[in-house]
Amino acid sequence: MNEHSKRIILAMIVACQLMMVLDASVLVTALPEIGRTLHLSTAALTWVQNAYILAFGGFLLLGARAGDILGRRKTFSAGIALFSLASILAGLAPTASLLLVARAMQGLAAAIATPSALALLSVSFSGTKERSKAIAVYSAVAGAGGSVGLIVGGLLTDLISWRAGMFLNVPVGVALLLMVPRYMQETESKAGRLDIMGAMTSVIGMTALAFGFVQAASGRWLTPEVWGSLALGGVSLAAFVWIEARAKEPITPLRLFASRTRSGAYLGRLFLLCGNYPIFFFVPQFLQNVLHFNSLQAGLAIMPFTAVQFGMMYAMPSLVARFGNAKVLIAGLIIAITGTSWLSLITADSSYLSHLFLPLLVMGCGAGMIFQPFTTLGLSGVEAKDAGAASGLVNVAHQTGASLGLAVLISVFEAVNRQAVPSNISFAHAISVSLVGSAVFLTASLLAVLILLLPADRAQRVVATGTQNAS
Repeated sequence: MNEHSKRIILAMIVACQLMMVLDASVLVTALPEIGRTLHLSTAALTWVQNAYILAFGGFLLLGARAGDILGRRKTFSAGIALFSLASILAGLAPTASLLLVARAMQGLAAAIATPSALALLSVSFSGTKERSKAIAVYSAVAGAGGSVGLIVGGLLTDLISWRAGMFLNVPVGVALLLMVPRYMQETESKAGRLDIMGAMTSVIGMTALAFGFVQAASGRWLTPEVWGSLALGGVSLAAFVWIEARAKEPITPLRLFASRTRSGAYLGRLFLLCGNYPIFFFVPQFLQNVLHFNSLQAGLAIMPFTAVQFGMMYAMPSLVARFGNAKVLIAGLIIAITGTSWLSLITADSSYLSHLFLPLLVMGCGAGMIFQPFTTLGLSGVEAKDAGAASGLVNVAHQTGASLGLAVLISVFEAVNRQAVPSNISFAHAISVSLVGSAVFLTASLLAVLILLLPADRAQRVVATGTQNAS
């Protein structure tokens, strides 16, 4: 495969990833308008996001397995086609219920396409150096694409409608479908079965947990609806582990967790998204409801974060080569925690330039150092037969963390906001406390890295040094 073809394949994979990530954020700056149009409360608005990311995260493992069995190019194309159709339905949805169904369809389609995209990247870029560069680009898009979605969503909402953000995916999807047969080679399909029970128990478990936390946001922690949902979530996830341990062809081979490095990468990424994703739900709400920005201004206000995060993409290869993934990751998390803690000091009297601009710069620098190492470490030492499942787990940690973090922190937000007379002061205070929660989740991610990843990284370096000395 020549360099020109590789560049086109990378562009296609990046375009696919950008579609999926954008769709998780393109409606965020439009949420106040969606709430007014479709009569949804702040807590209910979280389902516009969670319907997408729960289906995305819940079916990712099944999508990864489908790619292994049916062929990754075929699965990639099927996911793109379904995603384009679901985007049309979301853009046309006349009611909140139909919008949520369409968003769930988008999540399912993303779960089908994304694991195959990452697996095709690994197959297409086999050299260590070129794969590192390709993953750096992919990780930058995965990390910063959400911020781009805030800007695009705000622009389209102000100039046209929030529905335009959904239609934006359609021409990109059609272009990818036309290019796939020409540039992408089909991977070898394998005989096997799809682990439907494993997929269903994981989806039911994560959805039930998120539903329980969102319902608790209304202050009804002691109701059967809340505790029943949380209990169902716990039981379903326990059943998922039990099924995977006994299935002949599990969607999640538990042997992937035998590596301390990979386990640390998955857990750290989950906590990272628990803290990072809700920030981009709450900050636009603060900008629009407290500082009275319009949708476009709120999107543009996130630009410092996005610009710095993209800029870090160019520095990452040299930083990783000099210091290693673990050290760069630790530094990035410390910077992200600092920026998030700083941002949590906002009040109703805060101004954008004095109290948001600089913290967003710091957070963008930290985020730009985090995603590539987590992706690389999550795929480290994986055998070819487990490539799809491992790439699926990287994305599962990403989407699961986003959905659970948002569900938990919207409960925190509502609990604080409910205790005061509704005003800009109480709204800003509730967001401030929620951002403290984000910093706590980021700290948990750092602890996972320090406890699991750092010792494993040191052990690998000792082994590598001993091998070099012996030779």
